[in-house]
Amino acid sequence: MREMAGLFITFEGPEGSGKSTQIRLLHEILTQRGLTVVATREPGGTRIGNAIRNLLLDPAHTEMSPRTETLLFQAARAQLVDEVIRPALVAGQVVLCDRYADSTLAYQGYGHGQTLGALQQLGEYATGGLTPALTIYLDIDVRVGLERKRAGAAEEWNRMENHALAFHQRVRSGYLALAVAAPARWLVIDAAQSVAAIHAQILARVTQLIEHHT
Repeated sequence: MREMAGLFITFEGPEGSGKSTQIRLLHEILTQRGLTVVATREPGGTRIGNAIRNLLLDPAHTEMSPRTETLLFQAARAQLVDEVIRPALVAGQVVLCDRYADSTLAYQGYGHGQTLGALQQLGEYATGGLTPALTIYLDIDVRVGLERKRAGAAEEWNRMENHALAFHQRVRSGYLALAVAAPARWLVIDAAQSVAAIHAQILARVTQLIEHHT
């Protein structure tokens, strides 16, 4: 296999869309194919990021304003990019990230109604302009996704999931609008399909991407 430059792939979706499962499956198959793969998540992925994650997701922090929430997410993102993502890409590795800058546009932008332009500027600063080669969006009806999360979540119900249904519906609409605006970067998949069917679609697109990337 020829040496490959680093490849950055992100996963997005409403709550309960199955991102974690699909990242794990993709990580396994790419590793079997001889690639070095780093799987990480937002917020988190670093010691500082995990501390910020605890602040952000604690259901007790009901007084947190959307602006505070936005800045905390961006701070965790900046640390993750500098400490984990960029070094892995420089080393020629594949990075799979569970949520990235598009999450802020969907949740804090469309969900909370903050100005997208301001969020994009913050995101540009936090990421240093680092954009994924591919963003895989797992789309699911928000009622179904939240019920999935309630039924099988390994983690406790968190502050973001506690928002009203209308908030989550705005987030989903935001994601779909972002995907329409940049179709070359986004792969939209119906997350109501079987795990195997979703994985097959992801693998086909990622395999194609890797072949063009080497």
